[in-house]
Amino acid sequence: MSEPASDRPTQHGFGRALVAVYAVFALAASARSIYQLLAKASEAPVAYTLSAVAGVVYVVATYALATDRRRLAGLTIGFELAGVLGVGLLTIVDPQLFPEATVWSDFGVGYGFVPLVLPVVGLWWLHRTRPASTP
Repeated sequence: MSEPASDRPTQHGFGRALVAVYAVFALAASARSIYQLLAKASEAPVAYTLSAVAGVVYVVATYALATDRRRLAGLTIGFELAGVLGVGLLTIVDPQLFPEATVWSDFGVGYGFVPLVLPVVGLWWLHRTRPASTP
């Protein structure tokens, strides 16, 4: 049975905690990738660029969830899920593709698999707090 739609904004209740987790990941992934790209970009440019992309995705998702921009949040979180699944699968199939870990490597193992769980929870929250349809 489907849960009823609600008119709650994405940033209230559980959404506050979700926004906080996204903000932590935005800061962590962005700071890590900036350091990696500035200090040692030539060692693993693809991996470090992917970490930068993840950082941008987390920043945009944080903003979208915090400001109740549902369409942007859905697109960003969907991209995040595709990214963590794609990069996670590639790092398992061919570990040599990424000589250095990214946020999404091995489905986020370096971050306790939070990068894998976070977009699923984010999409669930968007669905749970979707506006009720008008007849």
